[in-house]
This record gives sequence, structure tokens and C-alpha cells, in this order.
Amino acid sequence: MKLFRSCSLFLLSLLLAGHDLDVIGIIGIVLLIGIVKKNGIMIVDFALEGERHQGKTPQDAILEASLLRFRPILMTTLAAMLGALPLLVGTGTGSELRRPLGLAIIGGLAVSQALTLFTTPVIYLFFDRLSERFGRGRRPPEATPDAELPAEGAA
Repeated sequence: MKLFRSCSLFLLSLLLAGHDLDVIGIIGIVLLIGIVKKNGIMIVDFALEGERHQGKTPQDAILEASLLRFRPILMTTLAAMLGALPLLVGTGTGSELRRPLGLAIIGGLAVSQALTLFTTPVIYLFFDRLSERFGRGRRPPEATPDAELPAEGAA
């Protein structure tokens, strides 16, 4: 779903700027997908860690993960956008080839990062409720695979 959203936002930014989709634009799509996926995975990873190791509820875990990872996600996004700014505004020989790449990075990241920060917690909670509904309840946080083994001296 995020893959489709990232690609459609990229294509929308190219359409609004009047550029065609070419090889350089496809490179922009790949770059955009990579950054957006990494940020979503960071939020989910922190939420799962909070649930498993700190015994938090899914709502508390995803809220804390979103708050803790907001600054690194914002810094990554701004660094990529500022790095692409010369591609977008540059002039000179070959600038018409690089402009769609800069446009893809800046336009796609601006919109897709905002959507990722809002939709990742919603999707996380949806899948948590879905797993509970279909009988895959979670173990208590203190239960570990080692705790289920019998003691060495027990018969």
C-alpha cells in the first residue's frame, strides 16, 4: 500500500511540473520507496520492541515509537530533500535530465513522509487487532522460551 502511495505521489509531482516519466524518474521512485520503507520499519521495530521487552500495550508502544522516531525520520527526510535541491534548481548542461530526479525526491518525500507518520500507527494497530481476532493472542511479556523448559533436577 505504501509502495503504491509513494509511486502515485511521485507521478503526481511529475505531472504537476509537466515532466515525463523516464529512466531518471524511475531512479527517483526507487530512492523514494527505500527511504519511506526504512522510516516505516523504524517505527514498527521500536513499537514491537516496546511491546515485547517493556510489556507495553500496542497503543502505548506505537505512540512512544512514533514520538521517539519522529526526529530521526524528519532529519533523514530533510537531508534527502536538501541534497536533492541542487538537482531541482540547477541550471547548465544536462539540467533537464536531472530535474525530474530532484522533483521526485523533494515532492515525493514531502507528501509521503507526512502520510507515513500518520498511517503507520493506524495500520500497526489494525494488524494487531486483526491478529487478536483470529486467535493469535500475544504471550505475556515475562514468558520466554527458556522459562517453559523444565528445571535440570526435575524428573
